[in-house]
Amino acid sequence: MGIINSYKAILIILDGVGIGELPDASEYGDQGSNTLANTAELLGGLNLPNLRTLGLGNIHPLKGIQPVKNPMGAFGKMAELSTGKDSTSGHWELMGLISKQPLPTYPDGFPPEIISRFTAAIGRGILGNYAQSGTEIINQLGNEHLSTGKPIVYTSADSVFQIAAHLDIITLEKLYEWCEIARGILVGDHGVGRVIARPFTGKPGHFIRTPDRKDFSLHPPGDTVMDSIKAAGMPVVGIGKIYDLFNGKGLTESYHTTRNTEGIEKTIQFIASLSDGLIFTNLGDFDTIWGHRNNPTGFAQGLLQFDQELPRIYQNMGEHDLLIITADHGNDPTTPSTDHSREYVPLLAYCKSCKGLNLGVRRSFADVGASLAEFLKVKGTGQGNSFLKEIYD
Repeated sequence: MGIINSYKAILIILDGVGIGELPDASEYGDQGSNTLANTAELLGGLNLPNLRTLGLGNIHPLKGIQPVKNPMGAFGKMAELSTGKDSTSGHWELMGLISKQPLPTYPDGFPPEIISRFTAAIGRGILGNYAQSGTEIINQLGNEHLSTGKPIVYTSADSVFQIAAHLDIITLEKLYEWCEIARGILVGDHGVGRVIARPFTGKPGHFIRTPDRKDFSLHPPGDTVMDSIKAAGMPVVGIGKIYDLFNGKGLTESYHTTRNTEGIEKTIQFIASLSDGLIFTNLGDFDTIWGHRNNPTGFAQGLLQFDQELPRIYQNMGEHDLLIITADHGNDPTTPSTDHSREYVPLLAYCKSCKGLNLGVRRSFADVGASLAEFLKVKGTGQGNSFLKEIYD
C-alpha cells in the first residue's frame, strides 16, 4: 500500500530507557551503561510480552526477552548526533533539531556572576549551589532553609538550575517568579536547558517534594517538525513534560502529568478522539523516579506497567495510525551514577498495516522527525532520514 495521509501519529518517549552505550560514552563517563540489558541481567530477566512481540528483544540481547521470528513492529536503535545526554537535546533532536554545542553544565556550582545577579534580583541569599540529588539536598539544607528563608539552589550532571523551597516559607507563585528571574539570567553562554522549580513540604527528616514541579525551558533555536504539523492546521498534543522541553513551541495543546499512569491514560484518550496530527507523550517516571534513584526494581515494574497497556493503545488506533516508541537518552539504574547515560535508544514502530522488519542502527534521533514529517506530509527540518517507506508494503 502507499503512504496514507490525514491520519495521526503517536510518539511515546520512555524517558531514560537506553539500550547500550554509544561509541563516545567514555567521554561522558558512561562506559558500560546499558539501561535495559543491565536492568534485565540484575533482576534475572524481564517479562515484557507485548514489547517482545513488537521486536524489543530483536534489537539487543535482553535477558528474559527473546527475539521473535516475525515481530509485529519495525525495530532498531538510534544514536544521538547532538552533544550531551539530556532530555532537552534528546527531544529536540527527535523533532529534527541537532544541538551542535552541549548545553552548559555546572558540576562545581554556578559562577559568582550568576549567583550574585540572582540573589540581587530576589533580594536574599541562597543555600547550596552544588550538584546533588534533589531529595538529598533538601534533607541536607532543609532546616537551614526553614530558619533563613533562603532558597536552595542546586544542579546535577544535566543542564539545569534547580530552586527548592518549602511551601510554608515560599509560596508557589513566588517560587515560580524566582524561576522566571533565573531563566532571564541564564541565557547565552549560561543558557541552561531548564530552570526547575522544586517545591516541597513536610517536617525536618520527612520532607516531601510536591507534584507542583515546573520547568522553565530554553526556547528551541529553530523550527521543529512540530511547528510544521501545527502550521498545516493539525493538532500537536504534548503530554507529560513536552511543553517544558520545547517551551510550548509547536504545540496546540499540552497536558502536564504527575505519573506514567496518568500519561498513558491521557495518551489513550487522545488516540481515541483525534483524527489526525501528532500525540507526543513523555513518560518520565523511568528517569525521575527510578533511574535517578538507582531503583532497577521500580524501573522494571514501570516497563511491565507500560507493556500491559500496549493492547489498549493498539485497540484505539485507527487502521493507518502510526505508533513510534523510543527514548531520549539512557539512565541506567544499575550503575553507581545517578545521572543520565550516553546510550543508543530503542526504536519500535507499529501500524496495523505496516510490516515488521529490522530498521538497523539509525545515525540520528532525527530519523523519527523525518519519518513523522513524511507520514503527515509536512515540511521536515532537513535533518534525519525517514524510515517510513521501509515499514509500508
